Amino acid sequence: MRKHVLEISGIQKSFNDKLLLSDIYLKLETGQIIGLFGRNGSGKSTLFRIIVGIVSASDKSIFINGISKNNSSVLLNEIGYLHQNQFIPNHFSVFKAIQLSVNKQKLKIFYDDDFLKLILNQKIGNLSFGELRYLQLKLILSNESKFVLLDEPFSGLSPKMIEIVFKLIKENSQEKGIVITDHHYEKVIEIATDLRMLKNGKLRTITKKAELVQEGYLINSAMF
Repeated sequence: MRKHVLEISGIQKSFNDKLLLSDIYLKLETGQIIGLFGRNGSGKSTLFRIIVGIVSASDKSIFINGISKNNSSVLLNEIGYLHQNQFIPNHFSVFKAIQLSVNKQKLKIFYDDDFLKLILNQKIGNLSFGELRYLQLKLILSNESKFVLLDEPFSGLSPKMIEIVFKLIKENSQEKGIVITDHHYEKVIEIATDLRMLKNGKLRTITKKAELVQEGYLINSAMF
């Protein structure tokens, strides 16, 4: 299977004269899951929004398979993005949302999902938080993008739903490059192939869990 490579560099962002992100470089390949850690306010969600073009950053440089995407107006087609807000209209049925979002050639495989079959005829507005999160994630992972940014995919979910969502991400990770950030650090560590830490505007590689304690992200007792 051909490897696809996303490279992001030069990202800098300030708010109210305070530097939030400084010269960020990130390389992501298909088959790789990068777990991104950082305390609240460190800039993780802002970094995701800059990557997909929702938030501007003048010096951003993005290459996919060596081709510059700096001026691309279709980055959201190249990079899937699960943000923390609901993005499917409440009056849609689950069936309609799927029909409008999924490539017709993939529909049969998409519907072959025991959990999805239970909610197929429900309205979006009647879904539980976990059911909606699962549907949103499955829609994003089923699109044509080779790279996906997941912002808090486990947040607010029951233990059972966390395991279902975890399995869904794992199943799709062979064909996509994924960056995931979530306060459920144990699940991020478990699923990630590589770890990164965002602190004081800088992005650095983490090689072992103990470094998250050293960086002040976890307290010592959280390691056991």
